[in-house]
Amino acid sequence: MQVDAVVLDIDGVLVDVADSYRRAIGESVERVYDEPVPTDAIQAFKDASGFNNDWDVTYAAALLVLAQRAGYEGDVETFTDAIADAGGGLAAAESVVEQALDGDAHDRVRTAWDTDRLRDVFQTLYLGSDLYRDLEGGDPPFDAPGYIHDEPILVAGRTLETLAAAYDLGVLTGRPAAEADIALDRVGFAVPDDHRFTMDDWDEGKPHPRALVTLAERFDATRVAFVGDTLDDVRTAVRADETDPDRTYYGIGVLTGGLRGSDGRGKFVAAGADAVVETVDDLPALFGDV
Repeated sequence: MQVDAVVLDIDGVLVDVADSYRRAIGESVERVYDEPVPTDAIQAFKDASGFNNDWDVTYAAALLVLAQRAGYEGDVETFTDAIADAGGGLAAAESVVEQALDGDAHDRVRTAWDTDRLRDVFQTLYLGSDLYRDLEGGDPPFDAPGYIHDEPILVAGRTLETLAAAYDLGVLTGRPAAEADIALDRVGFAVPDDHRFTMDDWDEGKPHPRALVTLAERFDATRVAFVGDTLDDVRTAVRADETDPDRTYYGIGVLTGGLRGSDGRGKFVAAGADAVVETVDDLPALFGDV
């Protein structure tokens, strides 16, 4: 695979978020609505598309809990399939619930659905009390140590050095900028501001291709690889390739996030991945650098 620029996601690619972001999703819903969210349910929302923002996953999972209590008979798979059919994302989840419930039941769900509280709980669990005060500008609703400190590094320093020596490197992540800085500092990966996109830099989110195309333009690249751990990462590259005829975009799935093993590999391929690697450390060999 011949490329001249490589763009990396952060979560599930550079750092492991199974015990941080994903843990915070499930525990936020459980704290607010006394209902646990299994790990496979979180992945089902991710696969449905439009849930690059983990706050949105939290809101949608809580919405399902409330809808089921109000009479919705679908399980997680039924719900996320309906979301995918409706175009993906939180707005689609809201539409599915509205269509499935009668007016009174839907009103009860909307009244009980407290996204502000869910976000506060999520940020407290993820950031911890001290970082919450620093980044959110107030006191957290309870004390917590912060799951952000439980994010093992997934990439070897020599891999980033090898890639940086051969290609322009960028980052495209759904993290807020401040949280992206923390992860990149942990990894030891310095990225200029104009070589990265975070949640704070664009409204559309993945799988919209604008951010990836913009990075390709800034690099003046003709062949760009985007490496991510979700189907929406691959879909972003596919859509960029469809909308930007002057360049070639490769979507590369990595099996260190929520998608693992042969099942994860099959899902990536079905989504249009040009390659699937076990870890980001396999990229130099994929690109012919070792």
